[in-house]
Amino acid sequence: MKKTIITISRQHGSGGREIGRKLAQTLDIPFYDKEVITLSAKKSGYAPELFEKADQKATSSLLYALSMFGTTATSYNPTGYDGLPLADKLFIVQSDTIRSIAAEGSCVIVGRCADYVLQDDPSCINIFLTSSWQNRLRRATREYELVPAQAEDILRKTDKKRAAYYNFYTGLKWGDVNNYHLCLNTDDIGIENAVKYIAEYVKIRNGE
Repeated sequence: MKKTIITISRQHGSGGREIGRKLAQTLDIPFYDKEVITLSAKKSGYAPELFEKADQKATSSLLYALSMFGTTATSYNPTGYDGLPLADKLFIVQSDTIRSIAAEGSCVIVGRCADYVLQDDPSCINIFLTSSWQNRLRRATREYELVPAQAEDILRKTDKKRAAYYNFYTGLKWGDVNNYHLCLNTDDIGIENAVKYIAEYVKIRNGE
């Protein structure tokens, strides 16, 4: 398989992490989810907990700095962003980590605006996964061992946070089909078939 970077964006509870991991195993390529946090922490010196707990809300100071320095959010320069809020610095570090990962070769990356960060990489294939509210609620209740009311709260808050974070940092709309090469509803096809469909799409896209 020629170099292929697969980014997976997903609604919470649609099975995105499991699909991404199994897809990476099927294609025999590296998988990155929270591993991005580990690498970003090692590179920057920031504690992993900061990346995990950072408020996913950008500030206008980031956009101002990017416009003033004439660079992008994927080019980390710690001395050039000293005046930025911590959350913005973490986004820049994480974006730079994603680009470094992609430069090493084929892989699957889940979330973290990777589709936007790698928008100029021709080897990148962007996937969006969705599922019905009922199925997402069922999966969240089972995986996190929560009562339905708690699971509902987590689903709503997580998707709201993801959308706000993505929309602000990218200037695009999270979940908009125009931002992705392939969108799948996992309701009827399930996890295993979703992996098969994406793998087949990759083959077709690569002319293999």
